[in-house]
Amino acid sequence: MRTNRIRTIAVAATALAAALSLTACGGEDKAMGTKPAGAVDTATPAATGTDDKAQSDAPKAGEPETQTVPAEGKHAGGNGNGKKPETAPNGKAAPSIPACTPKNSTVKVSSVSRPINHLLLTVTNTGSTDCAAYYAPFLRFDDAQAVYPVLDDSKPQAVVTLSPGQEAYAGISLLGEPGQNEPVKSDNLGVIMVDKNNESKGESTLKLPAETYTDSLGFVTYWQSDVENALMF
Repeated sequence: MRTNRIRTIAVAATALAAALSLTACGGEDKAMGTKPAGAVDTATPAATGTDDKAQSDAPKAGEPETQTVPAEGKHAGGNGNGKKPETAPNGKAAPSIPACTPKNSTVKVSSVSRPINHLLLTVTNTGSTDCAAYYAPFLRFDDAQAVYPVLDDSKPQAVVTLSPGQEAYAGISLLGEPGQNEPVKSDNLGVIMVDKNNESKGESTLKLPAETYTDSLGFVTYWQSDVENALMF
């Protein structure tokens, strides 16, 4: 009996030791963060929300990328419309050039061989500073109440500026197609210079070449920097 009791105690001790060993291993697994094979982790990392937002903001396959455009008026160096005001080097508004007028220039009219039925108008800066030949001259033949038509297609890319002694030119077409209108003989020509606002700055009266005839289909060009441009229309 004593021997059987000893064996029973030994078996119980062995079972207890095994149980303690399993408990210790389970505690160690938990402490080390290990999981049984096939287990699913349901914990959500703290940064998961940030990652989800970044992924939701990213374009999906097949969708075009879009960019955010800055609000109008916030461009560096702008003034609200994306443009910079035109200023002189000293930061002030660039001054306009004075118009060529009868006070600082002279005008003459002359015949030309080509093209036919044309005259050439020439303005010369006789002053001591620059002047600008703005727009086109207003012309009046004799006592006409209306000014001569201006050819819009002859407008140059920039206003012609004349240094002292320099010239600008305007072509005068006297007649339209033959037989369309009755030509009228003219003896005198009034030439009105204008300023940057296209307002009159004085009139010069010139004697026209002999046998000058005009009709209502003629025109005058804008002031040009060379003769060829003035007579090409």
